[in-house]
Amino acid sequence: MSSSSLTVQGLAKRYGDFVALAPTDLVVADGEFLTLLGPSGSGKTTLLSLLAGLVPPDEGSVRIGAQDVTYAPPYERDIGVVFQNYALFPHMTIEENIAFPLKMRKIPESQAKTRAREALEMVHLPHIAGRYPRELSGGQQQRVALARCMVYKPSIILMDEPLGALDKKLREHMQLEIKHLHRELGTTVVYVTHDQEEAMTMSDRICLMNSGRIEQLGTPADLYFRPRTLFVADFLGESNLLPAALGPRLGDEAEIRLGSAGIPGRALANGHDLPPGTPVRVMVRPQNLTIARTSDDQASGVKGRVSDVMVTGSLTKVYMQPLDKALPPLVAAFATRNEAEAIRIDDVVALSWDSRDAVVIADSGPAAMPATTAKAA
Repeated sequence: MSSSSLTVQGLAKRYGDFVALAPTDLVVADGEFLTLLGPSGSGKTTLLSLLAGLVPPDEGSVRIGAQDVTYAPPYERDIGVVFQNYALFPHMTIEENIAFPLKMRKIPESQAKTRAREALEMVHLPHIAGRYPRELSGGQQQRVALARCMVYKPSIILMDEPLGALDKKLREHMQLEIKHLHRELGTTVVYVTHDQEEAMTMSDRICLMNSGRIEQLGTPADLYFRPRTLFVADFLGESNLLPAALGPRLGDEAEIRLGSAGIPGRALANGHDLPPGTPVRVMVRPQNLTIARTSDDQASGVKGRVSDVMVTGSLTKVYMQPLDKALPPLVAAFATRNEAEAIRIDDVVALSWDSRDAVVIADSGPAAMPATTAKAA
């Protein structure tokens, strides 16, 4: 990893007895796209506000490069901020809106105009320089807000749910636009969202937050396939979480015994060093399950009865109630194909998985949502 662009040490914020952000350490690399992800009240917007200098911390420090900016005002931080509501000046033309940050920095008018035009070219809107914000669509306004943020070339860009007001199709288009601009400019981006798909699509790393703390920090694949806690497994996408007893370690894997019947299996130990016999959860994503038709006394894996089949075009989901009542309902997902269509409600099937596709998670109690419930974006 390259030298850090942004370093946070012990940063915390409280409002009376409420801890909005517990003491937090975070290092963001130069040129990285880091997403702060989490539900409402998780602390992500508080952390972003502290980075921007919009609110003062109660303790800790913020450094940009070698400079301590913990108590510096926003205009001294070399940071650009893009908000969800765009904050464009309605009485100014688009060109004037984009040039405004340069005007505040005493850049000569002719140079500011040239740079504003260049910024509009970058977001593919050179033809709207003379228009006013009220004449633009939501997507165009968002791109203008991005251009205004980029025009003075800040070292870090902070984005606070910038796509939240857009419809799904336009939001997906803007995700690609933002990623393209990030690759082109190489600017460090810290991006806030509660949308899991958005975070998975756009990020180099995700900082998943919960109750004012960092729950897990890593690449999208790390968090999705190797969650360290039940919260992470449950929050990011659809998951199957099976109660199990931990068996002996086998390298980086561990033997497991599932449910009351002690169904044997193996899973990645996931860095845990728990003693055999410890109650754990085993997480398997629906797309990593293999389904086979079977009678009650055949095949390996978790056997059960199909409770529902959902074909959504290219994807088929099969919902299964295990015969072992100690296990929760499971869901398998795979590409729709002719043989899959033959699976019917009440069929007896077996679900199995490769040991490298299952991970052990320390059991800290029931998950926040049922294992077979799709997570809302």
